[in-house]
Amino acid sequence: MRTLTLRIYLTVVAVLLLFAFGSTWLFQRHMEDERIRADNVLSERMAAWGDLIQRSLPGAEAPPQDQAQALREWSQRLRLPLALDDPHGERISASDSFVLREGQTRSFQIHLEDGRTLWVLRPGLRRPPPDARGEFGPLPAPNLPFVPPGWQRGVSTIVVLAVLFVAVSIGAWPVVRRLTRRLQALKRGVEQFGAGELHHRVEVSGRDEVAAVAASFNLAAERIEALVRSHQSLLANASHELRSPLARLRMAVSMLEDATPEQRQRLRREIDTNVGELDALVEEVLLASRLDAQQRLDKREPVELLALAAEEGSRVGAVADGATVTVAGDERLIRRALRNLLENARRYGGEDILIEVGQAAGRAVVKVCDRGPGVPEALRERIFESFYRLPGHAEQAGGVGLGLSLVKQIAERHGGSVRCDARVGGGSCFELSLPLGGGPGK
Repeated sequence: MRTLTLRIYLTVVAVLLLFAFGSTWLFQRHMEDERIRADNVLSERMAAWGDLIQRSLPGAEAPPQDQAQALREWSQRLRLPLALDDPHGERISASDSFVLREGQTRSFQIHLEDGRTLWVLRPGLRRPPPDARGEFGPLPAPNLPFVPPGWQRGVSTIVVLAVLFVAVSIGAWPVVRRLTRRLQALKRGVEQFGAGELHHRVEVSGRDEVAAVAASFNLAAERIEALVRSHQSLLANASHELRSPLARLRMAVSMLEDATPEQRQRLRREIDTNVGELDALVEEVLLASRLDAQQRLDKREPVELLALAAEEGSRVGAVADGATVTVAGDERLIRRALRNLLENARRYGGEDILIEVGQAAGRAVVKVCDRGPGVPEALRERIFESFYRLPGHAEQAGGVGLGLSLVKQIAERHGGSVRCDARVGGGSCFELSLPLGGGPGK
């Protein structure tokens, strides 16, 4: 995880570096354009000054002393360092400011019409030091754009960008560290859960993608924990339930050799009964395990409930009545749910079994009613738990306690429900409710 932290941080720093280099290049380009523009403006003004000075200076035939005097006067008026050469390139005169600053700044050469050459130094930031007479050099010309030297601009830009880069780099570290700290917490939570702490959940903070991953993990962990607990309970209860028929089988087999013909017949019936009980137990355990692991129905097909109820009711001598209702679902599972309800009614309620098929509140409803001893109101939810049987009923009617649990699981996979109510006149009514047209499986 530290590698991820470093990678994210280095990515941020690399982006900042690219931004800094790009900004520097664009800034330099901008400053170069500004310098060229300023030079063009200055050149135009120098040309104008040159034309003005040319018209004001004495001609080339005038004495050099007069030309020099006029040049110094214009240098003071314009506050510009000036120098004048004759047509042969010999220096006639130069102002004191020109002499002091010559070679230190850029100069402009203006060719006069009479062959002479006028030299003008570019205005600078600072005054030159005073000369022996206490005079200062020229100030920058008024209204002239001043552009600092290129190396000064470059150094200033680099310093500003370096400071900005360091500040953003330092500020980015806590942000990146906070993000990866939450990822590290998620990683530790996954490791704890994988180590067997099925109750462990990770903290969900924020509203970003990391929080969404943490919430998804908690939902998955809750589902896995419930599934594992269910399988553990199923295995433990199945192991316990297997002991009774196996013990009876062992005893019947051990007595079979010394038994009389009549006893052998009875023992064979006992063996067949126990084998059937074992077969039913294994089948229901496998189906319960598959339903626990199954998130959605494997298939959906139209199922006509009244016809299905009549077919299954004939197995136990019950008559189905009501309206024709069709739902969408797994026909084999719905048949198994109805069969378990009917077997439960026959086992505990005798022969008086009633099946009603209809609709209520936009849902298909199948009621299986018996005339048994009924279920106490406080236990009407518990009877749908795996391997739960009412006190004393296991010894009287048998069963393994998975039938009603399977009915509940099948109903929930179809988006429905099942409940137990008291029947008027005695007994119980089990109501299986399914969405018309089928609902989403859970």
